[in-house]
Formats: sequence, C-alpha cells, structure tokens
Amino acid sequence: MNIYKKLCFFKKKNSGRSRGKISVRHIGNSHKKLYRKIDFLRNKIDIPAKILRFDYDPNRNTDLALIKYLDGEYRYIIRTNEMFINDVILSSVKNPIFNFGNSTIIKNFQIGSFLNCIEKYPNSGAIFSRSSGISSELIFKDNKFGIIKLSSSKKIKISLNCKATFGKIFNRYKKKLYKAGQNRWKGIRPTVRGVAMNPVDHPLGGGEGKTSGGRHPCSPTGKKSKGYKTKK
Repeated sequence: MNIYKKLCFFKKKNSGRSRGKISVRHIGNSHKKLYRKIDFLRNKIDIPAKILRFDYDPNRNTDLALIKYLDGEYRYIIRTNEMFINDVILSSVKNPIFNFGNSTIIKNFQIGSFLNCIEKYPNSGAIFSRSSGISSELIFKDNKFGIIKLSSSKKIKISLNCKATFGKIFNRYKKKLYKAGQNRWKGIRPTVRGVAMNPVDHPLGGGEGKTSGGRHPCSPTGKKSKGYKTKK
C-alpha cells in the first residue's frame, strides 16, 4: 500500500457544524475514512495508462479506477462503463481514440456522443457529470463553442477546448441497509418529525393528539422546506 499513500489523505470532519454551531442537522459521528485524490484534470497527454484495479470510494456514489502511467505514476480516475482491468486508456488532444474512459477536448467528439467528467473552462478540472450512472450528451458545436445537455436536461454552452471523458459513469448499485447502525457509520443521525415535538422545540409542535402542524412545513428556525425557490 506504500505506493498508494500519496493518493490518500485524512479529511477533517465538521459534523454539520460551522464555528462549533450546528448549521446542518442530523450529521455527525461518522466512521473515519480516507479521501482519495482524483485526477479531474487528465493532463498527462499522450501517455498511455493501464488500469490496475477498481476501488470503492466512501466519499462518492461511484467506484474509482487505479491507473498506472507508462512513466510509473499512479492516479485515480472515476470509473466509466465498459472499462476493464488491464485495459489501456489515453488522454490525447491531437490523436484521440474514442474508447470508453479516454479523454480529449470537446472539439474532437462527434455530435450525439455521451460524455462524463466535463470541464467548465479549459484546464480547470471536471465538474459536470461525475455521479453514478450519469452521462451528458453533446448536441451541438460550431467553431468556438459546444452545447451539452446534462442529465438534468439543462443545456450548457462551453468552449470546444474543454476536456471530457468518453462514455457513461459506472453505476454502483445501492445495497439494502440491514440495520440502523449502517446509517450511523455514514454520519447520518436520527431525524425526528417536527409535529412530534413540543411547541418550544419546533414551529409545528404541540396540539391535541396527532395534529398535522397547521402551517407550511418548515425547519426549527421557521425556514420553509417546501415550495420555495432555491436557485440564486
């Protein structure tokens, strides 16, 4: 494991707190875990890499692929469908090969291609389509820009010099939880309904018998939780 130590580090846990005060409820006491450094830049151009194995990542909902470049460097990338152990992948700009897991700029992809790990600006690192089972479609491109349809059906306009990976993200299937403690390992604490509390603890609390609250659903501080705009 010594050769992989540089790819992992401990990440400080905040337990849903900001400056010691709870900012997000129902978070805390999770099992300790290592954060894996992931290569979202794919900036080793025209150097082939071999896939050594697939690793579980506790920090995201998809698997990682450990790759070894021809010059001996190890890196983690997000696993793509149709990616197998001992396959050779490549990140290239001038001589792209359209195999699953290979990376190149948007300019080289054909319209209708399904992509993942897409950059917003050239050489800024991938931020779009990084989740399990996700892919985006290239629906238009001209001399300078391309239009990509995300999995949410939202369309974005980006430069043709932005890099992306060919294919669809591997879908890690969720396992059924067999005890409540498995959520506690993940740092998910119990959630109590507001209507089950007392009036001093929640705006929806109190009343005779099982009342429904008598107002719109909200947080303990009175912030609405349904039917309000979240986009800035």
